[in-house]
Amino acid sequence: MNTLNQPSNHPFPPFSCRYSSQVPELLTRLNCSLAISTYQAGKLIFISPKDENSLVQLPRHFDKVMGIAHDSKKDKLALACRDEVVVFANSQNLAKSYPKSPNKYDSLYLPRNTFHTGALDIHDLNFGLNGEIYGVNTLFSNIIKIDSDYNFSPYWTPPFIDKMVSEDRCHLNGMAFGNGRPKFASAFNQGNTMQSWRENITETGILMDIDSNEIIVDGLAMPHSPRIFDKDLFVLLSATGELVKVDVNTGKYDVVVKLDGFVRGMSLHQDYLFIGLSKLRENSSTFGKLSFAKKANEAGITIVHLPTGSIAGKISYLSSLDEIYDVHVLPDTLRPNIMNTKTEAHKDGLMTPSDTFWAVKSQR
Repeated sequence: MNTLNQPSNHPFPPFSCRYSSQVPELLTRLNCSLAISTYQAGKLIFISPKDENSLVQLPRHFDKVMGIAHDSKKDKLALACRDEVVVFANSQNLAKSYPKSPNKYDSLYLPRNTFHTGALDIHDLNFGLNGEIYGVNTLFSNIIKIDSDYNFSPYWTPPFIDKMVSEDRCHLNGMAFGNGRPKFASAFNQGNTMQSWRENITETGILMDIDSNEIIVDGLAMPHSPRIFDKDLFVLLSATGELVKVDVNTGKYDVVVKLDGFVRGMSLHQDYLFIGLSKLRENSSTFGKLSFAKKANEAGITIVHLPTGSIAGKISYLSSLDEIYDVHVLPDTLRPNIMNTKTEAHKDGLMTPSDTFWAVKSQR
């Protein structure tokens, strides 16, 4: 594995990582970059192949960032942050003429809309068929639409939740999209009282069909990140480190691969599945005493060749990053950049329907 050439008596620089030698070549061949969110470190990080032998990272600060959504038609990104959802639009022209580093980036995501949702603890996020944004509102135990009229508009609530209150009753956390809308949802239990999911946390997880309100499978070990790949439903079982494929008709599932770690966040590109790994917090009253806690001692990304279930590569963080929430592949992108709203620089990139400009600073 490639790693930084760091003296043993010096700490690693921020966000240092090591990775399998084949990872840069694989990302280059797939013509893609990765976006990962870490609410623990407050960063969105782009990981790209610098060449076929090395990777380059671009971390940007976003407060408690979790779900990542990508609208491939309009090339937009949306991020679920502490109390807002921020939408970004990509401009390849502005990327090429980026004043600080011209001809360095092939994509530049600039903030275009901020929705002030309040602190809803939004987990998964996704663009719908017509560009609308759906989010998993974990605090209120429902799936919502994000719009400019309200903090949130309820879209679907599990039938066992009898009241919409800010109590995180079942830890609804994930949604799988089918035909441009939410199709399946994951939760830690069927509880209807405040944070009831903290009891028997590894034994009560569920997957639900949103259209029928039926529970497809129960007894899951902390399910996260349900996704539909080629009409098949997959989900990560965080408490066992397993990627499973679910038969929605029988409620049975098969283990595709078992990883030694807390798995959460995944994205498929061609035949390769990129899965996030997180360290467990030893001082956590919820996670610290789980039976596999000692194994979950590494944060990073494991790459799985989905047709065979074999491990194709790994990225492991050595500093700064302990927990990953979401992982998203950015196709046809080898060096993306993104500008947050914390600095003034994002105001200089101007886009119209027909042209782009970098603002000229006044000399006064």
